[in-house]
Amino acid sequence: MKNVLKIVLSVVIMGVVSLAVVLPTFAEAQGAVTLQQGAAAAKCDGCPENLFGDAGVFKQVTNTILYIVGIIAVVMLIIGGIKYVISGGDSKKVTDAKNTVLYAIIGLVIAFLAFAIINFVISALPSSSGVTVQTSSAVQATNC
Repeated sequence: MKNVLKIVLSVVIMGVVSLAVVLPTFAEAQGAVTLQQGAAAAKCDGCPENLFGDAGVFKQVTNTILYIVGIIAVVMLIIGGIKYVISGGDSKKVTDAKNTVLYAIIGLVIAFLAFAIINFVISALPSSSGVTVQTSSAVQATNC
C-alpha cells in the first residue's frame, strides 16, 4: 500500500511540475495578456484610476463601509430605545436596553472617529502615488 501511495504521489508531483513548465509557454503562444493589461481590461469606464487620493478607490470603499456602520449604529440606537420603552420595568430588560443604547453610541462614535481619521490620512497622502492602471481602450484594441 505504501508503494502504491509513493507511486501515485510521484506521478502527481511530476504532473504538477510539468504543467508549471508547459502552461506559461502555452499561454504565451496563445497571446495571453500581462497582469497589468488584465487589470486594465477589467477597469470600467469612469472608474477612478488612483488607489489613494480624494477620488481614489480606497477612500470610496472606506467611506461606504463607514456609512453602513453608521447607519447600523443608528438603527441599533433606535432599537435600544424601543426596547427601553417597552421593557415594562423589568430590570433585566432595562439593563439589556441600556447596554444596546450604550454600545450603539460607542459604535457611532467609533464610526465617526474612523471616518475622520481615514479622510485625514487620505487627504495627507499624495493624490498620485504611482499606482495607476492603464486605460482599457489600449488593451481592447490589441485583443479585438
